[in-house]
Amino acid sequence: MAAQNHVQLTVLKEHDNQNQNEVPEEEFDYSQRAQWLRAGILGANDGLVTTASLMMGVGAVQKDVNAMILIGFAALFAGACSMAIGEFVSVYSQLDIELAQIKRENTIRGQNHEEQGEEDKKEGLPNPFLAAIASAVAFSLGGIIPILAAGFISNHKVRMAVVVAAVSVALFVFGGVGAVLGRTPAVRSCARVLIGGWMAMAITFGLTKLIGSAGMEM
Repeated sequence: MAAQNHVQLTVLKEHDNQNQNEVPEEEFDYSQRAQWLRAGILGANDGLVTTASLMMGVGAVQKDVNAMILIGFAALFAGACSMAIGEFVSVYSQLDIELAQIKRENTIRGQNHEEQGEEDKKEGLPNPFLAAIASAVAFSLGGIIPILAAGFISNHKVRMAVVVAAVSVALFVFGGVGAVLGRTPAVRSCARVLIGGWMAMAITFGLTKLIGSAGMEM
């Protein structure tokens, strides 16, 4: 009987240890995903909207498919570089602040602080290089979508419609993926991203058309 009780206690302890190591889904801090979510999903969304908007702007005054493709690639290259540099500078500034905070905490604690705790803190610090690469790649993946959508269609009106349709589908997907990863309402996230992209394309198209018409008249 004593041996059986001992075995039961051992099993219960192992079960408790497993439960302690597992983080319940409802207690997980999804804000920890904010950094790479912003650099990933939102970077792709920026690439998609920026490239598509510029292509729609050119399409408002030029029917040549080569002009749309050229401006699309220019937007993709410029945007990817800008995103990478901006993300690198931003994350590096954050890294400097967090390193300075660790030094202040170590100074307050003195020389008897735990080395393991300091190593854990440094391991959790953001990486500017990875953030820059992730932003550039994500922007490029989003920006290539409208380029591919427009590249194989010769008719101008059909090409513009296909670009809008392809971008709308991609925006809906990006909004849904962002909502799933961040555990936010999917409908609201998709609607926000979709409407924002439509507004950007419509405003760029309209203003470019207006400026192009005024320039032609002069």
